Amino acid sequence: MSTPITNPLIVIPAVDEAETVGQVVSAVRAECPTYAILVVDDGSTDDTVVSAERAGAMVASHAVNLGVGGAMRTGFHYAFRNGHDAVIQVDGDGQHPANQIGILLDGLAFNDIVVGSRFGPDHEYSIGFVRRLAIRILSRAVSIHCRTRLTDATSGFRAAGPRAIRLFASHYPIEYLGDTVESLVLAGKVGLTVAEVPVAMEPRQNGRPSQSPFAATMHLIRATFITLQSFIRRPPRGTRALVRPAP
Repeated sequence: MSTPITNPLIVIPAVDEAETVGQVVSAVRAECPTYAILVVDDGSTDDTVVSAERAGAMVASHAVNLGVGGAMRTGFHYAFRNGHDAVIQVDGDGQHPANQIGILLDGLAFNDIVVGSRFGPDHEYSIGFVRRLAIRILSRAVSIHCRTRLTDATSGFRAAGPRAIRLFASHYPIEYLGDTVESLVLAGKVGLTVAEVPVAMEPRQNGRPSQSPFAATMHLIRATFITLQSFIRRPPRGTRALVRPAP
């Protein structure tokens, strides 16, 4: 896992983020001028595409909203088809500071997936008690699958290396929280290594969240039970072969 990353791709899933996505793309370009940037427009009804293109990003558009999981599967498929050896997910609402991307990439030197945690000792993120408790339970369950300690399994600020790209290009979960929780469960089951690093995140700058706070909390609770059930589920057929090192 010590092969250096040479061709990373920043993937920004966005829906109705016209007011912020251009700023996010510009910040990423300033921080990582040689990285390719792909904005996946997930059925926006505003000028998200125009804002992203004006800032210099490539854009892939969905005709209808598929959710963050569907947007990320598109991003992973693009990365796989175009020879990228890392995918870094950055939200289009300004929560993920571009100056933290390097922290995630450094972790790929020895891991297949690196998750940016909002709950590090120096970067405590403000969140409601019920949601925080649900995230804690989820993270502990996912930690068992991944054989490492995780505190923020629902974080969307993360990086994936070559083996994870091969897996996720065709088997990335698209259900709500599949892009975060279930993708880590799948990764752990097929033998990918997962690490977590503390990062500083900002509050949402603009745009609309994919779920209301109440709905997000209910989905977190539901996802907790689904994740616990995942202990007895087998990974999809053929996924282990995708992550085996080349002979």
